[in-house]
Amino acid sequence: MTQNRNAPFAPVALSDEQMQVRVVWLYYMEGRTQGEIAEALSTNRLRVNKIIAEARRSGLVTITLNSRLTSCVALEQQLAAEFSLARAIIVPTPEDEDLIPVLLGQAAADYLVQLLNSGNLRGIGVGWGATLREMVRHTPSQRRPDICVNSVMGGLTHGIEINTFDIASDLARQLNAECSYLAAPIYAGSPASREAIVRQDVFEAAFRQIEANDVIVLSIGDMTERSLLMRYGLPSNVSIEELVEAGACGDVLGQFIGSTGRPIEHPINRCAIAPEFEVLRAIPNVVFASGGLNKVHAIAAVLLSGLGNVLICDEATARQAQRIAIDLRTRGGVIEPSIES
Repeated sequence: MTQNRNAPFAPVALSDEQMQVRVVWLYYMEGRTQGEIAEALSTNRLRVNKIIAEARRSGLVTITLNSRLTSCVALEQQLAAEFSLARAIIVPTPEDEDLIPVLLGQAAADYLVQLLNSGNLRGIGVGWGATLREMVRHTPSQRRPDICVNSVMGGLTHGIEINTFDIASDLARQLNAECSYLAAPIYAGSPASREAIVRQDVFEAAFRQIEANDVIVLSIGDMTERSLLMRYGLPSNVSIEELVEAGACGDVLGQFIGSTGRPIEHPINRCAIAPEFEVLRAIPNVVFASGGLNKVHAIAAVLLSGLGNVLICDEATARQAQRIAIDLRTRGGVIEPSIES
């Protein structure tokens, strides 16, 4: 019997398992398209598509991402779900902790650009600190005369480049935007003085501008000597030790919070020339960009406070803050922060 050696082979009937394995191998390992696989296995693209989807569902195919970012992405999802965040952005923790503000600032700039590109921003409020300075440095130049950048807290009476006034003016310059200031010190001399200041027409207008912001970007302060507020901003008659004794583990806008995220009972909170927390909660986007293990307790407290809906942090810090916050929420306990630098 003579065989035509040039005739095509008749397709071999494959079992379902054989077909499934061959499809996923060709798709994932050889990078073939679904159309190419269908032709090679004498079937149709619809069947190939269904086999690939079923292989993922059944566990025949598992995908591993070999990247440092994989654990960051997983942590982002956990934090958003556990603390009702609109977004968590986690970056790998660098070996050099001095680079943390740089990486977080870049991430904050990227997020701000996303908001700017959405076309819905009219007001941007900013606080102060090294991370926000890096955010400004990494924000690309734009022409946005329709936007007003404003400082949302009083500033230092002596100038440093991470002061709230400089952060606001530098960001406005990058965006070619309008700029306004809350031209006051961080703290008034007394709660009564604070009330007298904020009742003035110029400050009422400034606070209306703050309340109209679409986004506010802030850092979180801790209770160590590494904190700018601890070094430069505390009134001379207030010490770190007495604030910690009153339960403080960090500050937001110069107002000190305890480990569960509630404001502490101390007169300094009624002296801060900044919006009160209820005003902050009404802002559509409140972004906290902070990292470093010295801020773990403060970040955990902010997660519990509900003051913000976006967290930008490094992985090691965020993971510890997550653990502390969940533990506090579960047990209702208080974990004392350290005041060592």
